[in-house]
Order: sequence, then C-alpha cells, then structure tokens
Amino acid sequence: MNEWIEEWRREGVVVLPRFFGQEQMLAVEADFETVFGPPEEHLQVKGDDAPDRAFTDGQFLHFEQIPFKCSPALNLLAVDHRLIEAAKEALNTNSVYLYQSQAWAKYTGEANFDQPFHCDFLNHTLTVPSEDETRNSITFLIYVTDVTEAHGPTHYVRKSDSGTFTSAEGFLGGVDDLQEQLSVHEHSAAGPRGTVFAYGIDVFHRGTNLTAPQGYRYAVSSCFRAAGNDSISYSAWPHSFTRPWAQVFNHASPEQLACFGVPPPGNPFWSESTLARVARRWPLWDTTPYKEKLSV
Repeated sequence: MNEWIEEWRREGVVVLPRFFGQEQMLAVEADFETVFGPPEEHLQVKGDDAPDRAFTDGQFLHFEQIPFKCSPALNLLAVDHRLIEAAKEALNTNSVYLYQSQAWAKYTGEANFDQPFHCDFLNHTLTVPSEDETRNSITFLIYVTDVTEAHGPTHYVRKSDSGTFTSAEGFLGGVDDLQEQLSVHEHSAAGPRGTVFAYGIDVFHRGTNLTAPQGYRYAVSSCFRAAGNDSISYSAWPHSFTRPWAQVFNHASPEQLACFGVPPPGNPFWSESTLARVARRWPLWDTTPYKEKLSV
C-alpha cells in the first residue's frame, strides 16, 4: 500500500484497479437498482442539449447521500475497513472521519455529463488546500460497474503536469486559458468494476460523457479527513436523521460507526444511561462492545 500512497501524496491522485472484488461489487450493483430502479427505466430518457464542459442539474439527477433504503452492501461500502485503513495511512493519522458519501448513477443520454476541470476544495473547506496533503482529505471514487472510456470515467491532471500554478491559483481565477492548459495533460481513470480512483481536494478533475449504447455507470464516493480536522467538512450526518440510519447502525462495526462521529467503545461518553437511551433509538443495534468497555 505504501507505493500507491507515495504516488497519491506526490501527484494528488492514483487509480487502483480491482481494489474491490467482483462478488462484493455485484451485491452493491443490485442495491443501486433497488435505490434508483433498473437501468431500463432511464436509458430511454432524452436529456437536454447542454453544452460540453459545463455543470448542469441533469448530471446529478441520481445522486443520493448515505444512508440508503437497501441492504448493507451499499450502505457500508464507503466505510469498508480497507478504505478506512487506506485513509488512515494516506492522512498519517490513527483516526479518520467520513464527511461525505454519495451513490451516483449515470445513464447514457439522460444528460450531458461532460464537465470542466475543477477542484473540490470550494465546497469541502472555507479556506484553501493545505500544502501538506495529510491536512486535507482523501476521496475514494469506487466504480461499482465496469467503466470504459465510453462509460463516463473521471479525467484528471497530475500535480506534476499542472505547470507552475497550484489548484488554488488556477481555480480561483489566477490562470488564463486554464481549461486549455489542463486538457493537454488529461488522463483517464477508466477501469473495471471494483476500481478505486483516489484523489485530493486540490486535484483538477472532471466528469466525462457517457456514449456507450444503453450504457450506465454506478459509482460511490467516500471522503475521509483526519478526525478533529474541522477545516474540512461537507455533510452534517445528524441533519439527515429521517434517513434509514438503522441500516448502518445495525450492521456496522464500532470502527465504521466512529467514522460517522459515534464515540468508540471506552469513550467517556458511554455510560449505562447513554447506552440505555441509544438502545431505544436503535433497538436492533448490538451495543455489546460498548457495554464491555464501560468505565467502572
């Protein structure tokens, strides 16, 4: 794992083919069809004639935040233990927090998914990216389906190819002809199902259009920061309390729940009283690990 992390820290981006296995991805794919419906419902829809290299509402028609009304396969993918360990190592920390995760379905013809190059820091922080990657965050984009060049893979630019300007300088309007300069160094993150595209908030990247006949792309985003790094943020999980959080609580490990801000076993927050109350809220949640480490 060290080799790809060194590349990620140096270039801000790395593509990891088949990070997840076929069987796991097929289970997640079935959940996508539970959440969004079968592809046949969307492939006959004709989207608007939006221009290339633009952001449109149509690109986000099927863009849902965790948790989902489906099985644990999709609900726990963003906090798979392998991603947690990868995030810890990449960010050089012992504790990480999941601050954003969505399932995103795209279908050929439903929209023009071709986007301009952009960086994610504008809606992940109120400041700018740190020069130290470990003080930023890492995003894992997981391809649940096979993604060829005709299925809308993310395109990106390595840091070493972006020339003399940083993402902040380029994206905040300090570079003329930014899109043209970046296009010369464009790479594709296409890969088979189970591929993970890992990148930072200071990396230039863009969505591309789906052109495969009857094509569709299922992907899940998983964004981690070091726990306690409050300069990076996106989702306030309690704000979505009406969503099916029981699907997470009833199946997640303490380590996975900690990524959402749930205090781990042994934390002073837990007492006989708090455990009794939380059991009323999530009656099927197994709190045994928390009870076993209650302070005496």
